Amino acid sequence: MSTDTLLGILAHSSLALGIVVLALADSVRVNLEAYLFGALLTISESDLVWIIVVALGVGGVLLRFWNEFVAITVHPDIAEIEGTRVDRFNILLVLLIALTIAVSMKIVGVLLITSLLVIPAAAARLLSATPEQMAVRASLIGCVAVVIGLFGAFVVDVPVGPSIVVCATAIFLVLTLARGGKV
Repeated sequence: MSTDTLLGILAHSSLALGIVVLALADSVRVNLEAYLFGALLTISESDLVWIIVVALGVGGVLLRFWNEFVAITVHPDIAEIEGTRVDRFNILLVLLIALTIAVSMKIVGVLLITSLLVIPAAAARLLSATPEQMAVRASLIGCVAVVIGLFGAFVVDVPVGPSIVVCATAIFLVLTLARGGKV
């Protein structure tokens, strides 16, 4: 099964399971709208600590196994021939993405997370020749989209999460048009 398929199953089933568990726990009342659409301005200090811990952990694992992750995503058959445990690294990659999604839910919302995982990477791909360049540029594009989206949400008085995604999409469109519309 492809990583995309596993990620889709994991993301949506985790969301559904989480909503069911919250519905069964009468003593806990959670603003589901915040988790669906995001509420960046309502994160607490403890949320921020979790975000930093997970970001450092995921970043550390990515740095440690960068070559293996590139190998299994670019040429899984060659990676397997070279001795890389493709199945294990696929599972590890899906778990890292799931962990990132879990801590991002409150910030941008479950419905917008996928777009923030995909759009900055797609925009960075237009500017990059290597996976390393793409990773760095996707991070920078994501940061720029967050800053502009936050500012735009404040000025126009719209929800923050969707504003950030719209900014990321605008960056992607500008870069695509700058390349003559070729993706």
